[in-house]
Amino acid sequence: MSFFDFEDRLIPLDQWVQDGVDFLVTNYREVFQLIKLPVEKSLEGIQWALLAAHPLILIALLGFLAFRYTGKRITIFTVATMFLIVMLGLWEDAMITLAMVLCSVLFCAIVGIPLGIWSGRSDRFESFIRPFLDAMQTTPAFVYLVPVVMLFSIGTVSGVLATIVFAMPPIIRLTGLGIRQVHPELVEAAISFGATPAQVLKRVQIPLAMPSIMAGLNQTIMMSLSMVVIAALIGAGGLGTPVFQGLNTLDIGLATIGGLAIVLMAMVLDRITQGMGEK
Repeated sequence: MSFFDFEDRLIPLDQWVQDGVDFLVTNYREVFQLIKLPVEKSLEGIQWALLAAHPLILIALLGFLAFRYTGKRITIFTVATMFLIVMLGLWEDAMITLAMVLCSVLFCAIVGIPLGIWSGRSDRFESFIRPFLDAMQTTPAFVYLVPVVMLFSIGTVSGVLATIVFAMPPIIRLTGLGIRQVHPELVEAAISFGATPAQVLKRVQIPLAMPSIMAGLNQTIMMSLSMVVIAALIGAGGLGTPVFQGLNTLDIGLATIGGLAIVLMAMVLDRITQGMGEK
């Protein structure tokens, strides 16, 4: 084999990755089950609450949130959208998808906002975490499914875990950006009045960075919604199921109503979260 024969594989990176994942699965399965447990319990609780509640109650709640944060026009659109999903016979799938999105966003916020604050206050940490965020955002969504299935098996929880990894970068980046955009003179003024670093963060930086943080949360919701549909390939369920079934059977009608429900739900969540950010 010539060194300059570019048709040969000189670095067996794929085999190294496979061996590494096999090692983790063999020796650290209990660790991954512990990681999976809080996500599983949270998802079960949210999904139970959404499916147990009467559709009219949830429609009224979404309508109230839309009215509170956006106005009459978006409220009418939200209520009409939810009734359309009911009439399409996709309410249960929609609630499963909404539970997955809410669970994913919850853990993205719990992990991502502190990391974003740290990134905004530390140049060294920001330089360290940036390559990881770049990799997380540029890696194709389907690539996440293979290691997640090997480490956590198939199912809805695995879909949520893949979604958390896929959707976390925006909230970290925009939280860090919001912290950095707080005017230095405001921080210096707070310090000059005797505020501790924790008080500066809590009473100056976070409130002023809140629009940027909410924009990151909005983007995380949108990316979560796109990923949970792809997660139907590993048995996650929800609105991705009719789309996936329509693709397999070339049933354009089934795929259309599934895709329409996804688009409408994305628009509702986007408008409501944007309104919360503006408030």
